[in-house]
Amino acid sequence: MTIQLETTTSERPTPLPPIDLDPSDYPANNLDAIPPLAPHWQSLDLREILRRPAAFLSISQSNSLYRNGGVQYAEGHAHRGSLDATVRVAKAARSAPNFVSFNWIGYSVFRDQYPQTAFDAAQYSSWTGHIDATPAQRDWDDSLVDELKELVEPGDSEFNERALQTAFTGTDLPITLARKKVEVLILTGIHLDWCIEGNARAARDHGLLPIVVGDATGAQRPDQEPAAFERINNFFAPVISSHTFLELLGTA
Repeated sequence: MTIQLETTTSERPTPLPPIDLDPSDYPANNLDAIPPLAPHWQSLDLREILRRPAAFLSISQSNSLYRNGGVQYAEGHAHRGSLDATVRVAKAARSAPNFVSFNWIGYSVFRDQYPQTAFDAAQYSSWTGHIDATPAQRDWDDSLVDELKELVEPGDSEFNERALQTAFTGTDLPITLARKKVEVLILTGIHLDWCIEGNARAARDHGLLPIVVGDATGAQRPDQEPAAFERINNFFAPVISSHTFLELLGTA
């Protein structure tokens, strides 16, 4: 997680001042980093699995990452393709009748009000303890980015993670999925090697079938993604592209 060191003024709507990023410094997507399905996933009929009761999860896709002035904007996700891929996936899932749960899961980097251990307190303070953000600036940073906010519908779940790296602890997500008899989870969002991997692991431990849409995710740095994809794909969940998801769902 990249945290900028500047403090804020109350006149800005954003926690940090805008910075200049050159889009050419970032890959347009991470499709080349997505590995082939591990042999054990190749034995599955993913098309059939994607017809089972399913949930869509967007994780941590906030202004903080995608809008200039956000605390994590310097990571360059606005230029790395995950947002466009997530929009494709969310719209396709919305058109499929077996997707019975849509979840927009936030992740605030301003965590002084979170329940925390001594380790948590030290870590969270290092992220934003130096940033003198107003409550309005914090709210802006935490807010779901507009491209996804436009896709939210009545009945969807919107909430923040309360644990370090998973939405399955301290939230209503497990009981919501259980009551809707969800079997399959489609995971998008940031960060690949933190919240996405953490939620994929937790989903498996809850008896669910997580699938990670690789180009709808991203790590802090592009060079961190191949190892994370390989680890997730080998041990916890199939990793596929957004285009493969649409093909399997029959909406491509």
